[in-house]
Amino acid sequence: MKRKFGVDISYSVAWRGRECVYDNLRLSTPKQSYKLLPGYLHMLMDTNPGSIFQYLFIAFVASIHGFSYCRPVINIDATHLKGKYRGVLFTAVCHDVNQQIFPLAFGVGDSENDAAWTWFLGRVKSVFGVNPALVIVSDQHRSINNAVQEVFPQAFHGICMYHLLNNLKTKFRNKTKELEQHYIRTAKTYNLQDFHVLFYTLCSAVPGVKEYLEAVGLDRWTRSHAPSRRYNIIFRSH
Repeated sequence: MKRKFGVDISYSVAWRGRECVYDNLRLSTPKQSYKLLPGYLHMLMDTNPGSIFQYLFIAFVASIHGFSYCRPVINIDATHLKGKYRGVLFTAVCHDVNQQIFPLAFGVGDSENDAAWTWFLGRVKSVFGVNPALVIVSDQHRSINNAVQEVFPQAFHGICMYHLLNNLKTKFRNKTKELEQHYIRTAKTYNLQDFHVLFYTLCSAVPGVKEYLEAVGLDRWTRSHAPSRRYNIIFRSH
């Protein structure tokens, strides 16, 4: 504004002006859009009988029935909403017989914390039940770990291999090439003997990684040590 028009304005004035322009360009404001939500949810229940809605938890009836035909591996994740009212979008998905992402449930909470994750997983459990062979795959977020232990104590909780790889790259910044070369092969192998050979090679190439990965738990990121079947699902789905 100063360079183009020679006008000095504060940051807050510039921001309010920007929001006014956005409101004029949009078909509706965020506030008006949120007012439409009750009507949308009413129509959702009317056109999808059997669907679940509570505290903005949504599970379509097709997903509820379809889960019984999918492998019992649920990928959970969350992303921060960028709109005016913020919040967090929680998702639970699995894979169908064609290896396509099959959405199970969505939820909206105020933050990615213990209470929100416990609430979301509690709703997932009440809708989809408990499978003795259930596997949950996620990143290493502490609140997810706490919620899974509370809501699904009998389920095996695996870690997304690629998320763990990104954490390793952050911790061992000068060894990213070696990690990319050896880590995924180590994580993917089904054979225990092959794992020991590959893990030894990885640990020799990246000093300190052995202690880190053993602290995480070999069973949580490798196929060869997993106590439950992860099938070929090694990462969380986005």
